[in-house]
Amino acid sequence: MIAEYRHWFNAAFTEERYAALVNDLNTTVKYPMDFHLCETPLFLPPTLRDQLIRASQELCAIVDTPMYQRRSEGAIPPTLRVPNETPYADFLQVDFALCTDESGETPEGQIVPRLIELQGFPTLFGFQWLLDLKLRRHFEIRDDLHFYLGGHTESSYTRLLRQVIVKDHVPENVVLLEIRPEEQKTRIDFAATEKLLGIPTVCLTEVIKRGRRLFYRDSSGREVPIRRIYNRVIFDELARYPVAKDASYQLTDEVEVEWVSHPNWFFKISKYSLPLLNHPTVPSAQFLSALERYPDDLDQYVLKPLYSYSGMGVELNVTPARLDAIPPTKRGEYLLQRKIRYASLVETPDEKAKVEVRIMLIRPDQARPAEPVATLVRMSKGHMMGTRFNKDRTWVGSTLAYAPIS
Repeated sequence: MIAEYRHWFNAAFTEERYAALVNDLNTTVKYPMDFHLCETPLFLPPTLRDQLIRASQELCAIVDTPMYQRRSEGAIPPTLRVPNETPYADFLQVDFALCTDESGETPEGQIVPRLIELQGFPTLFGFQWLLDLKLRRHFEIRDDLHFYLGGHTESSYTRLLRQVIVKDHVPENVVLLEIRPEEQKTRIDFAATEKLLGIPTVCLTEVIKRGRRLFYRDSSGREVPIRRIYNRVIFDELARYPVAKDASYQLTDEVEVEWVSHPNWFFKISKYSLPLLNHPTVPSAQFLSALERYPDDLDQYVLKPLYSYSGMGVELNVTPARLDAIPPTKRGEYLLQRKIRYASLVETPDEKAKVEVRIMLIRPDQARPAEPVATLVRMSKGHMMGTRFNKDRTWVGSTLAYAPIS
């Protein structure tokens, strides 16, 4: 989006350099990428970067308020509530679509952020660290461009990750918990996190529960106590793995362990948040169960299931008949949200790509607000973000945003 950097990068790009980058990423840690890496990073103007940072901080301040906390209690399904919830989420992700403002309140053609979703759940903190290193190696990214935010550098970023995830424990007593981690599309992030922090990745089905204490077996067969869990388990993913129901440990068990982030925040800061937020970046959104009548311009809305991940189940062509077909007992599990019009912004060898920027935030401790630390970007040429909407397209997928030091 910064013309000088875009023209430089596109001129310097070759398929050979991109292939070398992908190969380097796929062979540096235990697992390869299982998603498409965008052929280019985003070059973000400092003014827009600062606008995104400010909006993310304002939204996170809202979800930290007692009023929001009370209203979000209904987000947690009663059978999935996990004991010993922390006062606040340790990690927050704020996803913004970059759009052309159609309100007439800004100069014509100005790019504005519109909130897509919040998540009180960790994302690719390890992979983004690794991606920055490899992009700089293969594409000679200028020293005045940074993907870290808030004045962070590689050293301060990795130090903060260690402080928040490992805390004061021995790394072997802190586990990255997933269900069948070797099968997950984000497994390269698990491997990068292991490399960065020295903590093991453990499958939920391999956790041993003895009374209120948890253990796992290391490579030598030794039982190692689990003191702290870096949680990467997504509840709706558990339904795909019937074996999880027979595991020794269930997430809802009362056990002596610390959480980062606590599983309840996956529900409390999520799509469920959208109707509860009053902010200029937030599009109109309502729970389907709260609607007394459907909007007259229903074709300008999308239907989103609350408990889904990565765009699964989102319906773009909503009709009264479709809404009527949802049983009353299920209507509270759906959100009707006004459509967001992504702008086509990034010049590529064929058509321009649309952009979604994630501001990644970490809370240094439970007594302090979350701070923006880095970016994650997704680009698309389809009608939605995600691999399944961009098949056979190039210059789409996951990357990061670089911005000049201001």
